[in-house]
Amino acid sequence: MRDQLILLPGWGLGTVPLQPLAEALRGLDPHLHVAIEPLPQLDSSAPADWLDELDARLPQDAWLGGWSLGGMLAAELAARRGERCRGLLTLASNLRFVADPSWPSAMPDETFAGFRQGCAANTAATVKRFALLCAQGAADARGLSRQLLAAAPPSQPATLLAGLDVLAALDTRVALQAVVGPQLHLFGDADALVPAAVVQALLAELKNVEVGLIEHASHAFVLERPAAIAAAIQRFLRGAGHD
Repeated sequence: MRDQLILLPGWGLGTVPLQPLAEALRGLDPHLHVAIEPLPQLDSSAPADWLDELDARLPQDAWLGGWSLGGMLAAELAARRGERCRGLLTLASNLRFVADPSWPSAMPDETFAGFRQGCAANTAATVKRFALLCAQGAADARGLSRQLLAAAPPSQPATLLAGLDVLAALDTRVALQAVVGPQLHLFGDADALVPAAVVQALLAELKNVEVGLIEHASHAFVLERPAAIAAAIQRFLRGAGHD
């Protein structure tokens, strides 16, 4: 649908953190149908399996977007769908979450490996640590992390570990080059998980996309600053021809 936006959440914290953003978008544009769709609940670590599930479940011809891991999956799905996707928006989504020599603006591999090991040993403690990392850099980091953690669904270790493996495996550089519709990519300049240097790296990779850096914003800016993010998204949609 030309007037439908699908938002996918990030890892481990469920759909609730996106609800204020969805409400803000609906308030700005009553004709825009915003739906937050949960990530697949799969034990598979293969990104293709996650994308197959999303492709079968999500409506065609909609705008696709997402936060963090959700944005990376939205990018891959947008590329897969081609003309059957109106356009793409990502929120605090790196092109690669785990660094390699060709993409250093990401989390060091050893840091990610330690995080995954912690998740395997104590899932609940790792989700709590993740909420703190998401909130780091916010004006009220402690309050924001409490909000994130309070909304998190019950821990499902196998699914969470599979999600981390998918996050580590994804590299959306090829997908973003293949997306047919317009693109918006927003980042936070105080994000503890996705370095602000990604902005320049992304602009070096892609032409004719819109990129924004939100000042004094954490990784969880979707919950921290929903009105500002909604306004940026609405400007993008209007400029891209959304009626």
